[in-house]
Amino acid sequence: MFAVAGCQSGGSGLLGMGDKQVPAQPDPQAEAAVLASELRSYCPNVTLREGTAFFNNYASGGQDDQSKLIYQAAIDNVTRNCSNTNGMLTMNVAAAGRVVPGPLAKAGTVTMPIRVAVTLGDQVLYSQLHQYKVQLADTSTATQFVFNDPNVSVPVPTAKNYQVFVGYDEGPPKAAAKPARVAKKVVKKPASTAAAPAAQQPAASQTSISDIPR
Repeated sequence: MFAVAGCQSGGSGLLGMGDKQVPAQPDPQAEAAVLASELRSYCPNVTLREGTAFFNNYASGGQDDQSKLIYQAAIDNVTRNCSNTNGMLTMNVAAAGRVVPGPLAKAGTVTMPIRVAVTLGDQVLYSQLHQYKVQLADTSTATQFVFNDPNVSVPVPTAKNYQVFVGYDEGPPKAAAKPARVAKKVVKKPASTAAAPAAQQPAASQTSISDIPR
């Protein structure tokens, strides 16, 4: 005889063939609610594309000549904050940096091209080029600046897949100047000799009524 060691409820039964508990299935509506909540609080990160963190300004004809550098600007940090209203995601994108004077720097206002863009894959949802001005009061030291674009507005995404970029944008390289066209010299042809007047034809004889024999 076998003694009963105890009673177990909800066990697997003899040889594991008893009743099995079915795990609770997730509630699709609850999952959707969580996802919607996450998207409402979604605030995509801002990144700097390679080659857009620096901007050099040279005197005319001195491209890449450090002795003719007017100033070099650099973006050190980027950030953003977001709000969600009526299905639109509005962002205030900011960039902090400095302007370092070059050998040809002069006190005054410098203008830097800064672009803010939001993309979804290959699709551009927002793109704005700003001509941002910074006042240089001292050409012996760097000047700090903080740029921001508070008007970045895009539809609330269906997934967390937006990319936000900020950086300098000088535009496409300028085409080399075309050589000036040399005006062709027009050689005047000598006036052609006037055609000789045509020989006069003898006047046709005229017969009057009185000349007709009767």
